[in-house]
Amino acid sequence: MSDKTYLDWPFFNADHRALETSLDSWAGSELPKLTADEHHDLDGTCKAIVAALGQAGYLGYAVPADCGGIMERLDVRSLCLIRETLARHSAIADFAFAMQGLGSGPVSLFGSEHLRRTYLSSVAAGAKISAFALSEPNAGSDVAAMECRAHKDGDHWVLNGCKTWISNAGIADFYTVFARTDDQGGSKGISCFLVPADSPGFEVTERIDLVAPHPLGTLSFTDCRVPASHMVGEEGRGFGIAMATLDVFRSTVAAAALGMARRALDETLDYTANRNIFGGTLSDLQLVQAKIGDMALGVDASALLVYRAAWTKDCAADRVTREAAMAKLHATETAQQVIDAAVQLHGGKGVTKGYIVEALYRDIRALRIYEGASEVQQVIIARQTQLQHGA
Repeated sequence: MSDKTYLDWPFFNADHRALETSLDSWAGSELPKLTADEHHDLDGTCKAIVAALGQAGYLGYAVPADCGGIMERLDVRSLCLIRETLARHSAIADFAFAMQGLGSGPVSLFGSEHLRRTYLSSVAAGAKISAFALSEPNAGSDVAAMECRAHKDGDHWVLNGCKTWISNAGIADFYTVFARTDDQGGSKGISCFLVPADSPGFEVTERIDLVAPHPLGTLSFTDCRVPASHMVGEEGRGFGIAMATLDVFRSTVAAAALGMARRALDETLDYTANRNIFGGTLSDLQLVQAKIGDMALGVDASALLVYRAAWTKDCAADRVTREAAMAKLHATETAQQVIDAAVQLHGGKGVTKGYIVEALYRDIRALRIYEGASEVQQVIIARQTQLQHGA
């Protein structure tokens, strides 16, 4: 059984503890059924998970209360607890929840009353699937290199260009798309648009298969027309919208990594306690105990950083760029190490399909890249630290 003592930390209140208990129970009973066919029907599995999360009420944490959500504003501690718990049970379930929040995040934070009321209640119900379209072939970590463009034509905006590495490509009902609306260059002149999946000129041109598959693909915009009312926030403020959205959800990536690391540690504790070797159990060996000690230390250190960032965002500061970057960097890198140790201690079974630690080994790798690669987080931390020092 996973260690739950962290829930007694002062970062949380009674509602957070109740949420984790409820979701853990729901995930244990429902997710095995929902994910049974994920290797044969990935899209169908994701849609089923979204619908089930909506029906159970958990997607209500992905949008604000005035648009069908549960909390008055996005509560990062709740989002992190949900992602950690789901990731401990199922990586694809964590993905399905996360994209509902990230894809609709710009609308939750900056959308007009019309967009919020038209789309967010459906996100909370699991009736509409969302996607976040920022990355391009030549603009991943360097968002300012964006080439996708939009120009005004009467009461519409017309988009041209492409996006790639877009999660939920092909199954989303709408995409929050970032495009350059003037030629100032750099991070200036980027705007955000909500693009329904049935918009003329929009097409999913490619599906991308990963080591741990989830719906991912390339989007094409060819004279794609969207109403002027579908601009999210102010014209030219898209870069800030993207960064503010990531400021909320980057900590939740760290929480997902934490959940995977916890599961790897749990599996290792069970396996080593029952694996007979040299007249005792694997857990009796001091070298094994040293590895378990390092794994436990990494898990707790990650949890402290994750929930420090989440609490700070909820209770103490509007922006947590430095705290969120620290949480994501440490938690994802540490989870990779913890899971690698779990695979090593499982021996041959650790690299055998059908074993949880083998799946975790594939699941964790992408988290060190998406929503800002580890190297990008190092730069962010350094710059923020220099700013705080006055350098």
